Amino acid sequence: MTTTETAPDQTLATLLRIADALERIAPPRRKPVDLKAADAFVWQAVGSELVPVPKVNRVALALLRGVDRVRDTLAENTERFARGLPANNVLLWGARGMGKSSLVKAVHADTNQHLGKDALPLKLIEIHREDIESLPALMGLLRPDPHHFIVFCDDLSFDSDDTSYKSLKAVLDGGVEGRPDNVVFYATSNRRHLLPRDMMDNERSTSINPGEAIEEKVSLSDRFGLWLGFHKCSQDEYLEMIDGYVGHFGLKVEPEELRRDALEWATTRGSRSGRTAWQYIQDLAGRLGKKLEGA
Repeated sequence: MTTTETAPDQTLATLLRIADALERIAPPRRKPVDLKAADAFVWQAVGSELVPVPKVNRVALALLRGVDRVRDTLAENTERFARGLPANNVLLWGARGMGKSSLVKAVHADTNQHLGKDALPLKLIEIHREDIESLPALMGLLRPDPHHFIVFCDDLSFDSDDTSYKSLKAVLDGGVEGRPDNVVFYATSNRRHLLPRDMMDNERSTSINPGEAIEEKVSLSDRFGLWLGFHKCSQDEYLEMIDGYVGHFGLKVEPEELRRDALEWATTRGSRSGRTAWQYIQDLAGRLGKKLEGA
């Protein structure tokens, strides 16, 4: 056999070895997304994967007291969106522990209950703060799907040296392709402008044009069509939350004892909020030996 006759065989063998090596080092193929697996998912940027959440950690919408106005506004916006009508991105901002993230999850569940059996369920997708830069990839995954999606980020804020806000801004603006019609973005934050005030003040004082220096970053919150503010609750609102939980879970306790005990609980923690009320109810139920069914 001549050299010219064996050369093609050697070349083919070499190419096959190279192809086999590339196949071994290539990243694993992305698993197909089964959106029927659940109504809620967590986005994992590493691997670009949606992980189903079989049971969402949520409370019933009726148990969220002291937030009636923002509850109704968010519910109306969410139901319009789920029915294919125009809706806004939403920023829920304000006091800690007043039920911002709880409200998003409760409204999502309540909206699905109101949709007809023939309608596609509304999907909730949580994205972690550190994965914001992967938002364009998530949008590309959701765009062709027939479902409607709330992409939700809890406790969203940005530090002075953080540039990932540009990815969020591009998604909220829509970029060249436009924000998918089947996606809205809901976020909670303790900051109305998503930035620490000392950073904003510093950029104002050191820049040649103070207004323009912070305009791009401050304007991020302007991309949210709805701003829903949460403020510290009064003593009466706090006690109303307690009474609502006690009635819902059937906890047997004398009214005066409940009031005294609940106020002492809030005083020792230095705050009155929905979170404080829920923590008290868990403690009370434990002392009474009663499980919080359906919590």
